Amino acid sequence: MNNDYEYAISRRTILQSALGFGTLAAGGIMAAEQHVLPDGEPHFPPKAKRVIWLFMRGGVSHMESFDPKPALNKYAGKSIGETPYKDVLNPSRIRKLRIPVKGDGNGHTRTKLFPLQTGFKKYGQSGIEVSDWFPNIGSCVDDIAFIRSMWTSDNNHGAQVQFHSGRHFLDPRVPTIGAWINYGLGSLSDNLPQFINIGPRFFDKKDAHYLGPAYEAVNLKIDPSNPLDYAKPSNGMTAADQLKNLNLTNKLNRLAAEQYPLDPVIEARMKSYELAYRMQTAVPETLDFTQESAETQKLYGLDQNETRGFGQQLLAARRLSERGVRFIQIMHGDGAAGAWDNHSGLKKGHTKLSKQVDLPTAGLLKDLKQRGLLKDTIVVFATEFGRTPGTQGADGRDHHSFGFSVWMAGGGIQGGVTNGATDELGYHAIEDPHYVTDVHATINHLMGINPRKLEVPGHKRLDRDYGHVIKDILA
Repeated sequence: MNNDYEYAISRRTILQSALGFGTLAAGGIMAAEQHVLPDGEPHFPPKAKRVIWLFMRGGVSHMESFDPKPALNKYAGKSIGETPYKDVLNPSRIRKLRIPVKGDGNGHTRTKLFPLQTGFKKYGQSGIEVSDWFPNIGSCVDDIAFIRSMWTSDNNHGAQVQFHSGRHFLDPRVPTIGAWINYGLGSLSDNLPQFINIGPRFFDKKDAHYLGPAYEAVNLKIDPSNPLDYAKPSNGMTAADQLKNLNLTNKLNRLAAEQYPLDPVIEARMKSYELAYRMQTAVPETLDFTQESAETQKLYGLDQNETRGFGQQLLAARRLSERGVRFIQIMHGDGAAGAWDNHSGLKKGHTKLSKQVDLPTAGLLKDLKQRGLLKDTIVVFATEFGRTPGTQGADGRDHHSFGFSVWMAGGGIQGGVTNGATDELGYHAIEDPHYVTDVHATINHLMGINPRKLEVPGHKRLDRDYGHVIKDILA
Protein backbone atom coordinates (compact mmCIF):
# COMPACT_ATOMS: atom_id res chain seq x y z
CA MET A 1 0.00 0.00 0.00
CA ASN A 2 1.50 3.32 -1.07
CA ASN A 3 1.61 5.70 1.91
CA ASP A 4 1.13 8.68 -0.35
CA TYR A 5 -2.49 9.84 -0.12
CA GLU A 6 -2.51 10.59 -3.85
CA TYR A 7 -2.73 6.81 -4.29
CA ALA A 8 -6.36 6.94 -3.21
CA ILE A 9 -8.52 5.84 -6.14
CA SER A 10 -11.66 7.40 -7.56
CA ARG A 11 -15.14 5.91 -7.34
CA ARG A 12 -15.11 5.00 -11.03
CA THR A 13 -11.69 3.32 -10.76
CA ILE A 14 -12.91 1.38 -7.72
CA LEU A 15 -15.84 -0.07 -9.61
CA GLN A 16 -13.87 -0.76 -12.76
CA SER A 17 -11.26 -2.64 -10.73
CA ALA A 18 -13.92 -4.53 -8.82
CA LEU A 19 -15.44 -5.81 -12.04
CA GLY A 20 -12.19 -7.66 -12.80
CA PHE A 21 -11.99 -9.73 -9.62
CA GLY A 22 -13.99 -12.63 -10.98
CA THR A 23 -16.13 -12.88 -7.86
CA LEU A 24 -19.21 -11.29 -9.35
CA ALA A 25 -22.52 -13.09 -9.24
CA ALA A 26 -24.18 -13.68 -12.60
CA GLY A 27 -26.72 -10.96 -11.87
CA GLY A 28 -23.98 -8.48 -11.14
CA ILE A 29 -22.22 -9.29 -14.40
CA MET A 30 -25.45 -8.74 -16.31
CA ALA A 31 -26.00 -5.42 -14.60
CA ALA A 32 -22.47 -4.32 -15.43
CA GLU A 33 -22.93 -5.26 -19.07
CA GLN A 34 -26.17 -3.33 -19.28
CA HIS A 35 -25.01 -0.21 -17.50
CA VAL A 36 -21.72 1.57 -18.03
CA LEU A 37 -20.98 4.30 -15.54
CA PRO A 38 -20.47 7.78 -17.01
CA ASP A 39 -16.84 8.51 -17.78
CA GLY A 40 -17.07 12.03 -16.38
CA GLU A 41 -16.83 13.70 -19.76
CA PRO A 42 -19.63 15.80 -21.31
CA HIS A 43 -21.49 14.25 -24.24
CA PHE A 44 -20.94 17.34 -26.39
CA PRO A 45 -19.04 20.63 -25.98
CA PRO A 46 -20.46 22.49 -22.97
CA LYS A 47 -20.95 26.22 -22.51
CA ALA A 48 -21.01 26.01 -18.72
CA LYS A 49 -18.89 24.22 -16.13
CA ARG A 50 -20.86 24.77 -12.94
CA VAL A 51 -24.23 25.75 -11.45
CA ILE A 52 -25.16 27.99 -8.51
CA TRP A 53 -28.77 27.15 -7.68
CA LEU A 54 -30.60 29.68 -5.48
CA PHE A 55 -33.92 28.36 -4.22
CA MET A 56 -36.42 30.47 -2.28
CA ARG A 57 -38.36 28.02 -0.09
CA GLY A 58 -42.08 28.64 0.43
CA GLY A 59 -43.22 30.25 -2.82
CA VAL A 60 -42.24 33.75 -3.98
CA SER A 61 -45.06 35.87 -5.36
CA HIS A 62 -44.37 36.13 -9.08
CA MET A 63 -46.68 39.15 -9.34
CA GLU A 64 -44.60 41.11 -6.83
CA SER A 65 -41.20 40.09 -8.09
CA PHE A 66 -40.69 39.58 -11.84
CA ASP A 67 -44.15 39.46 -13.49
CA PRO A 68 -46.05 42.76 -12.95
CA LYS A 69 -49.84 42.63 -13.22
CA PRO A 70 -51.38 46.14 -13.03
CA ALA A 71 -54.84 44.63 -13.57
CA LEU A 72 -54.69 43.48 -9.94
CA ASN A 73 -54.68 47.12 -8.85
CA LYS A 74 -57.42 48.07 -11.30
CA TYR A 75 -59.80 45.35 -10.08
CA ALA A 76 -58.63 45.09 -6.46
CA GLY A 77 -61.36 43.89 -4.11
CA LYS A 78 -63.50 42.49 -6.92
CA SER A 79 -64.17 38.83 -7.53
CA ILE A 80 -62.44 37.40 -10.58
CA GLY A 81 -65.91 36.66 -11.92
CA GLU A 82 -66.66 40.40 -11.92
CA THR A 83 -63.73 41.20 -14.20
CA PRO A 84 -63.19 40.77 -17.96
CA TYR A 85 -60.88 37.89 -17.03
CA LYS A 86 -63.45 35.59 -15.41
CA ASP A 87 -62.56 32.84 -17.89
CA VAL A 88 -59.34 32.10 -15.96
CA LEU A 89 -61.43 30.06 -13.51
CA ASN A 90 -62.71 27.77 -16.26
CA PRO A 91 -61.21 24.30 -15.67
CA SER A 92 -60.95 23.87 -19.44
CA ARG A 93 -58.17 26.47 -19.38
CA ILE A 94 -56.09 24.07 -17.33
CA ARG A 95 -56.93 21.10 -19.54
CA LYS A 96 -56.00 23.03 -22.68
CA LEU A 97 -52.61 23.72 -21.15
CA ARG A 98 -52.34 20.01 -20.26
CA ILE A 99 -51.45 20.82 -16.68
CA PRO A 100 -52.19 17.73 -14.52
CA VAL A 101 -52.86 19.34 -11.15
CA LYS A 102 -52.93 17.16 -8.03
CA GLY A 103 -56.07 18.30 -6.20
CA ASP A 104 -58.19 21.27 -7.18
CA GLY A 105 -55.53 23.89 -6.48
CA ASN A 106 -56.32 26.34 -3.69
CA GLY A 107 -56.24 29.17 -6.22
CA HIS A 108 -59.80 28.27 -7.24
CA THR A 109 -61.04 29.34 -3.80
CA ARG A 110 -59.07 32.64 -3.71
CA THR A 111 -61.08 34.76 -6.13
CA LYS A 112 -61.12 38.19 -4.46
CA LEU A 113 -58.32 40.07 -6.18
CA PHE A 114 -55.52 41.40 -4.01
CA PRO A 115 -53.68 44.53 -5.24
CA LEU A 116 -49.94 44.57 -5.82
CA GLN A 117 -48.09 45.20 -2.58
CA THR A 118 -45.14 46.93 -4.20
CA GLY A 119 -44.34 48.95 -7.31
CA PHE A 120 -42.29 48.15 -10.42
CA LYS A 121 -39.58 49.93 -12.39
CA LYS A 122 -37.89 49.35 -15.73
CA TYR A 123 -34.19 48.59 -15.64
CA GLY A 124 -31.27 48.34 -18.02
CA GLN A 125 -31.11 48.68 -21.78
CA SER A 126 -33.69 45.91 -22.05
CA GLY A 127 -36.23 47.88 -19.99
CA ILE A 128 -37.42 44.79 -18.13
CA GLU A 129 -39.67 45.56 -15.18
CA VAL A 130 -38.66 44.31 -11.75
CA SER A 131 -40.43 45.00 -8.46
CA ASP A 132 -39.25 47.57 -5.94
CA TRP A 133 -38.46 44.69 -3.60
CA PHE A 134 -35.59 43.61 -5.87
CA PRO A 135 -33.86 46.81 -7.07
CA ASN A 136 -30.36 45.32 -7.01
CA ILE A 137 -31.38 42.32 -9.08
CA GLY A 138 -33.11 44.87 -11.30
CA SER A 139 -29.74 46.50 -11.93
CA CYS A 140 -28.57 43.18 -13.43
CA VAL A 141 -31.48 42.57 -15.83
CA ASP A 142 -29.32 42.80 -18.94
CA ASP A 143 -27.52 39.65 -17.78
CA ILE A 144 -30.71 37.75 -16.84
CA ALA A 145 -33.31 35.69 -18.70
CA PHE A 146 -36.66 35.85 -16.88
CA ILE A 147 -39.00 32.88 -17.41
CA ARG A 148 -42.53 34.03 -16.59
CA SER A 149 -44.44 30.89 -17.57
CA MET A 150 -43.40 28.14 -15.17
CA TRP A 151 -45.95 25.63 -13.89
CA THR A 152 -45.97 22.59 -11.65
CA SER A 153 -48.58 20.03 -10.64
CA ASP A 154 -48.09 20.08 -6.87
CA ASN A 155 -49.95 22.78 -4.98
CA ASN A 156 -48.33 22.00 -1.63
CA HIS A 157 -44.73 22.25 -0.54
CA GLY A 158 -43.87 18.83 -1.89
CA ALA A 159 -43.43 21.04 -4.95
CA GLN A 160 -39.95 21.74 -3.57
CA VAL A 161 -39.11 18.11 -4.31
CA GLN A 162 -40.92 18.36 -7.64
CA PHE A 163 -38.98 21.41 -8.76
CA HIS A 164 -35.70 19.65 -8.05
CA SER A 165 -36.60 16.20 -9.40
CA GLY A 166 -39.61 16.61 -11.70
CA ARG A 167 -41.68 14.12 -9.70
CA HIS A 168 -44.62 14.74 -7.39
CA PHE A 169 -43.77 14.20 -3.73
CA LEU A 170 -46.00 11.09 -3.55
CA ASP A 171 -44.62 9.54 -6.77
CA PRO A 172 -41.61 7.18 -6.83
CA ARG A 173 -38.61 9.36 -6.09
CA VAL A 174 -35.94 10.11 -8.65
CA PRO A 175 -32.61 11.97 -8.38
CA THR A 176 -32.54 15.75 -8.35
CA ILE A 177 -30.85 17.90 -10.98
CA GLY A 178 -27.83 18.38 -8.68
CA ALA A 179 -27.42 14.64 -8.22
CA TRP A 180 -27.60 14.05 -12.00
CA ILE A 181 -24.88 16.64 -12.61
CA ASN A 182 -22.80 15.00 -9.87
CA TYR A 183 -23.35 11.58 -11.45
CA GLY A 184 -22.77 12.59 -15.05
CA LEU A 185 -19.71 14.81 -14.91
CA GLY A 186 -16.23 14.35 -13.52
CA SER A 187 -15.04 16.38 -10.58
CA LEU A 188 -13.19 19.65 -11.11
CA SER A 189 -11.60 19.44 -7.66
CA ASP A 190 -9.84 16.73 -5.67
CA ASN A 191 -10.29 18.62 -2.41
CA LEU A 192 -13.96 19.64 -2.38
CA PRO A 193 -17.27 17.88 -2.99
CA GLN A 194 -18.78 18.05 -6.45
CA PHE A 195 -22.29 18.74 -5.08
CA ILE A 196 -22.88 20.95 -2.03
CA ASN A 197 -26.08 21.95 -0.24
CA ILE A 198 -26.18 25.10 1.89
CA GLY A 199 -29.17 25.88 4.08
CA PRO A 200 -32.36 23.90 4.86
CA ARG A 201 -33.26 20.86 2.80
CA PHE A 202 -36.60 19.99 1.26
CA PHE A 203 -38.80 17.40 2.89
CA ASP A 204 -37.07 14.09 2.30
CA LYS A 205 -33.57 15.60 2.61
CA LYS A 206 -32.28 13.44 -0.24
CA ASP A 207 -30.98 14.07 -3.72
CA ALA A 208 -29.42 10.91 -5.16
CA HIS A 209 -32.06 8.24 -4.43
CA TYR A 210 -31.38 5.25 -6.71
CA LEU A 211 -28.05 6.66 -7.93
CA GLY A 212 -26.67 5.79 -4.50
CA PRO A 213 -25.15 7.67 -1.56
CA ALA A 214 -21.98 8.60 -3.46
CA TYR A 215 -24.00 11.21 -5.37
CA GLU A 216 -25.78 12.89 -2.46
CA ALA A 217 -25.17 16.54 -1.69
CA VAL A 218 -22.66 17.31 1.05
CA ASN A 219 -24.25 19.68 3.56
CA LEU A 220 -22.04 22.62 4.37
CA LYS A 221 -22.58 25.13 7.16
CA ILE A 222 -21.33 28.59 6.27
CA ASP A 223 -19.78 29.62 9.54
CA PRO A 224 -16.23 30.94 9.14
CA SER A 225 -15.52 30.31 12.83
CA ASN A 226 -16.57 26.64 12.54
CA PRO A 227 -16.90 25.83 8.84
CA LEU A 228 -16.92 22.06 9.03
CA ASP A 229 -18.34 19.91 11.82
CA TYR A 230 -15.96 17.20 13.08
CA ALA A 231 -13.22 18.59 10.82
CA LYS A 232 -10.41 18.40 13.36
CA PRO A 233 -8.77 15.09 14.29
CA SER A 234 -9.81 13.93 17.76
CA ASN A 235 -7.71 12.79 20.72
CA GLY A 236 -4.64 14.71 19.61
CA MET A 237 -4.19 12.64 16.46
CA THR A 238 -1.53 14.10 14.18
CA ALA A 239 -1.96 14.55 10.44
CA ALA A 240 0.52 11.71 9.84
CA ASP A 241 -1.44 9.37 12.13
CA GLN A 242 -4.67 10.35 10.41
CA LEU A 243 -3.16 9.57 7.00
CA LYS A 244 -2.09 6.10 8.18
CA ASN A 245 -5.62 5.54 9.47
CA LEU A 246 -7.11 6.58 6.17
CA ASN A 247 -4.81 4.34 4.14
CA LEU A 248 -5.64 1.35 6.33
CA THR A 249 -9.37 2.09 6.12
CA ASN A 250 -9.20 2.30 2.33
CA LYS A 251 -7.28 -0.97 2.15
CA LEU A 252 -9.93 -2.73 4.23
CA ASN A 253 -12.71 -1.18 2.19
CA ARG A 254 -11.10 -2.37 -1.03
CA LEU A 255 -10.93 -5.89 0.37
CA ALA A 256 -14.63 -5.63 1.16
CA ALA A 257 -15.19 -4.37 -2.39
CA GLU A 258 -13.69 -7.62 -3.71
CA GLN A 259 -16.46 -9.55 -2.00
CA TYR A 260 -19.21 -7.02 -2.67
CA PRO A 261 -17.99 -5.22 -5.78
CA LEU A 262 -21.21 -3.38 -6.60
CA ASP A 263 -22.08 -2.29 -3.06
CA PRO A 264 -22.76 1.47 -3.33
CA VAL A 265 -22.40 1.91 0.43
CA ILE A 266 -18.75 0.76 0.36
CA GLU A 267 -18.12 2.92 -2.66
CA ALA A 268 -19.64 5.97 -0.97
CA ARG A 269 -17.77 5.29 2.28
CA MET A 270 -14.40 5.16 0.52
CA LYS A 271 -15.13 8.32 -1.36
CA SER A 272 -16.33 10.15 1.77
CA TYR A 273 -13.26 9.18 3.84
CA GLU A 274 -10.87 10.35 1.14
CA LEU A 275 -12.73 13.58 0.54
CA ALA A 276 -13.22 14.35 4.23
CA TYR A 277 -9.46 14.16 4.77
CA ARG A 278 -8.81 16.75 2.09
CA MET A 279 -11.74 18.94 3.10
CA GLN A 280 -10.17 19.57 6.52
CA THR A 281 -7.81 21.99 4.83
CA ALA A 282 -9.78 23.03 1.75
CA VAL A 283 -13.06 24.06 3.43
CA PRO A 284 -11.64 26.39 6.11
CA GLU A 285 -9.49 28.05 3.43
CA THR A 286 -12.51 28.47 1.15
CA LEU A 287 -14.59 30.03 3.92
CA ASP A 288 -11.88 32.41 5.07
CA PHE A 289 -13.55 35.60 3.93
CA THR A 290 -10.71 37.73 5.34
CA GLN A 291 -8.96 36.94 2.06
CA GLU A 292 -11.58 39.05 0.29
CA SER A 293 -11.31 42.83 -0.03
CA ALA A 294 -13.62 45.12 1.93
CA GLU A 295 -15.14 46.15 -1.40
CA THR A 296 -16.02 42.55 -2.28
CA GLN A 297 -17.46 41.88 1.18
CA LYS A 298 -19.62 44.99 0.83
CA LEU A 299 -20.77 43.84 -2.62
CA TYR A 300 -22.32 40.76 -0.94
CA GLY A 301 -23.75 42.74 1.98
CA LEU A 302 -21.44 41.35 4.64
CA ASP A 303 -21.36 44.81 6.22
CA GLN A 304 -25.12 44.78 6.96
CA ASN A 305 -27.04 42.70 9.48
CA GLU A 306 -29.96 42.03 7.11
CA THR A 307 -27.83 40.70 4.28
CA ARG A 308 -24.82 39.19 6.05
CA GLY A 309 -26.18 35.64 6.42
CA PHE A 310 -27.22 35.12 2.80
CA GLY A 311 -24.28 37.21 1.62
CA GLN A 312 -21.82 34.85 3.32
CA GLN A 313 -23.53 31.90 1.64
CA LEU A 314 -23.26 33.49 -1.80
CA LEU A 315 -19.67 34.61 -1.31
CA ALA A 316 -18.92 31.04 -0.25
CA ALA A 317 -20.67 29.85 -3.42
CA ARG A 318 -18.42 32.00 -5.57
CA ARG A 319 -15.30 30.78 -3.77
CA LEU A 320 -16.47 27.15 -3.97
CA SER A 321 -17.32 27.43 -7.65
CA GLU A 322 -13.97 28.94 -8.63
CA ARG A 323 -12.27 26.10 -6.72
CA GLY A 324 -14.08 23.45 -8.76
CA VAL A 325 -17.42 22.60 -7.13
CA ARG A 326 -19.85 21.65 -9.91
CA PHE A 327 -23.25 22.24 -8.29
CA ILE A 328 -23.90 24.51 -5.30
CA GLN A 329 -27.48 24.40 -4.03
CA ILE A 330 -28.43 27.24 -1.68
CA MET A 331 -31.82 26.99 0.04
CA HIS A 332 -33.17 30.21 1.51
CA GLY A 333 -36.04 30.43 3.99
CA ASP A 334 -36.20 28.60 7.30
CA GLY A 335 -39.18 26.61 8.59
CA ALA A 336 -40.83 23.42 7.43
CA ALA A 337 -42.57 25.03 4.46
CA GLY A 338 -40.12 27.89 3.95
CA ALA A 339 -40.23 31.51 5.07
CA TRP A 340 -41.54 32.79 1.71
CA ASP A 341 -44.87 31.02 2.38
CA ASN A 342 -46.75 34.23 3.25
CA HIS A 343 -50.39 33.16 3.60
CA SER A 344 -50.79 36.33 5.66
CA GLY A 345 -48.70 39.44 6.00
CA LEU A 346 -47.33 39.11 2.47
CA LYS A 347 -46.04 42.68 2.30
CA LYS A 348 -44.26 42.44 5.63
CA GLY A 349 -42.85 38.98 4.90
CA HIS A 350 -41.71 39.57 1.33
CA THR A 351 -40.24 42.97 2.23
CA LYS A 352 -38.07 41.39 4.91
CA LEU A 353 -37.03 38.36 2.86
CA SER A 354 -36.29 40.27 -0.34
CA LYS A 355 -33.97 42.56 1.62
CA GLN A 356 -32.05 39.48 2.75
CA VAL A 357 -31.49 38.11 -0.77
CA ASP A 358 -31.63 41.02 -3.24
CA LEU A 359 -28.28 42.71 -2.61
CA PRO A 360 -26.25 39.48 -2.15
CA THR A 361 -27.76 37.92 -5.29
CA ALA A 362 -26.91 40.96 -7.39
CA GLY A 363 -23.48 40.99 -5.76
CA LEU A 364 -22.93 37.39 -6.83
CA LEU A 365 -23.82 38.16 -10.45
CA LYS A 366 -21.61 41.24 -10.55
CA ASP A 367 -18.70 39.49 -8.85
CA LEU A 368 -18.87 36.47 -11.16
CA LYS A 369 -19.01 38.78 -14.17
CA GLN A 370 -16.05 40.94 -13.18
CA ARG A 371 -13.96 37.82 -12.55
CA GLY A 372 -14.87 36.26 -15.89
CA LEU A 373 -16.71 33.40 -14.17
CA LEU A 374 -20.26 34.25 -15.24
CA LYS A 375 -19.59 33.16 -18.81
CA ASP A 376 -19.30 29.51 -17.72
CA THR A 377 -21.37 29.56 -14.50
CA ILE A 378 -25.16 29.13 -14.60
CA VAL A 379 -27.01 31.00 -11.85
CA VAL A 380 -30.63 29.96 -11.21
CA PHE A 381 -33.07 31.88 -9.00
CA ALA A 382 -36.13 29.68 -8.39
CA THR A 383 -39.02 28.85 -6.06
CA GLU A 384 -41.49 25.96 -5.92
CA PHE A 385 -44.57 27.91 -7.09
CA GLY A 386 -46.03 31.42 -7.10
CA ARG A 387 -48.84 33.03 -5.09
CA THR A 388 -52.52 33.47 -5.94
CA PRO A 389 -53.83 36.67 -7.57
CA GLY A 390 -56.69 36.43 -5.08
CA THR A 391 -56.27 37.27 -1.43
CA GLN A 392 -56.09 34.80 1.43
CA GLY A 393 -57.40 36.28 4.63
CA ALA A 394 -56.82 40.01 4.90
CA ASP A 395 -53.32 40.42 3.51
CA GLY A 396 -51.85 37.18 2.18
CA ARG A 397 -51.70 35.02 -0.92
CA ASP A 398 -52.11 31.24 -1.20
CA HIS A 399 -50.01 28.69 -3.13
CA HIS A 400 -50.28 28.95 -6.90
CA SER A 401 -48.97 26.30 -9.30
CA PHE A 402 -50.55 27.32 -12.63
CA GLY A 403 -48.07 30.06 -13.48
CA PHE A 404 -45.02 31.64 -11.80
CA SER A 405 -41.57 33.06 -12.49
CA VAL A 406 -37.92 32.05 -12.18
CA TRP A 407 -34.77 33.40 -13.79
CA MET A 408 -31.43 32.17 -15.11
CA ALA A 409 -28.18 33.92 -15.95
CA GLY A 410 -24.64 33.20 -17.21
CA GLY A 411 -23.17 30.07 -18.79
CA GLY A 412 -24.73 30.32 -22.25
CA ILE A 413 -27.92 32.13 -21.17
CA GLN A 414 -29.00 35.20 -23.12
CA GLY A 415 -29.32 38.29 -20.94
CA GLY A 416 -31.94 41.01 -21.02
CA VAL A 417 -34.81 38.81 -22.20
CA THR A 418 -38.14 37.50 -20.94
CA ASN A 419 -39.66 34.21 -22.00
CA GLY A 420 -43.28 33.10 -21.70
CA ALA A 421 -46.16 34.93 -20.07
CA THR A 422 -49.06 34.51 -17.71
CA ASP A 423 -52.49 36.02 -18.35
CA GLU A 424 -53.48 39.53 -17.25
CA LEU A 425 -54.06 38.41 -13.66
CA GLY A 426 -50.98 36.21 -13.37
CA TYR A 427 -53.19 33.15 -13.07
CA HIS A 428 -52.21 30.79 -15.93
CA ALA A 429 -49.05 30.32 -17.94
CA ILE A 430 -50.50 31.00 -21.39
CA GLU A 431 -47.45 31.67 -23.57
CA ASP A 432 -44.63 29.10 -23.83
CA PRO A 433 -45.58 27.28 -20.61
CA HIS A 434 -42.65 25.43 -19.05
CA TYR A 435 -42.86 22.51 -16.66
CA VAL A 436 -40.16 22.62 -13.98
CA THR A 437 -37.91 20.06 -15.69
CA ASP A 438 -37.49 22.43 -18.64
CA VAL A 439 -35.07 24.28 -16.36
CA HIS A 440 -33.23 20.99 -15.79
CA ALA A 441 -33.10 20.28 -19.52
CA THR A 442 -31.65 23.72 -20.19
CA ILE A 443 -28.96 23.22 -17.53
CA ASN A 444 -28.07 19.78 -18.87
CA HIS A 445 -27.83 21.14 -22.41
CA LEU A 446 -25.51 23.95 -21.36
CA MET A 447 -23.37 21.55 -19.30
CA GLY A 448 -22.97 19.27 -22.32
CA ILE A 449 -25.10 16.44 -20.95
CA ASN A 450 -27.59 14.27 -22.80
CA PRO A 451 -29.70 13.08 -19.83
CA ARG A 452 -31.05 10.09 -21.75
CA LYS A 453 -27.53 8.68 -21.82
CA LEU A 454 -27.49 8.65 -18.02
CA GLU A 455 -30.42 6.26 -17.66
CA VAL A 456 -29.96 3.55 -15.04
CA PRO A 457 -31.41 0.08 -15.81
CA GLY A 458 -34.49 -0.73 -13.79
CA HIS A 459 -35.32 2.92 -13.24
CA LYS A 460 -37.28 4.11 -16.22
CA ARG A 461 -37.71 7.86 -16.42
CA LEU A 462 -40.84 9.47 -17.79
CA ASP A 463 -40.53 11.68 -20.84
CA ARG A 464 -41.59 14.63 -18.69
CA ASP A 465 -38.70 13.94 -16.32
CA TYR A 466 -36.25 14.98 -19.03
CA GLY A 467 -37.96 18.28 -19.85
CA HIS A 468 -37.36 20.42 -22.92
CA VAL A 469 -34.57 22.91 -23.46
CA ILE A 470 -35.82 26.51 -23.31
CA LYS A 471 -34.14 27.46 -26.57
CA ASP A 472 -35.36 31.05 -26.66
CA ILE A 473 -33.20 32.03 -23.70
CA LEU A 474 -29.96 30.55 -25.05
CA ALA A 475 -27.25 32.98 -26.15
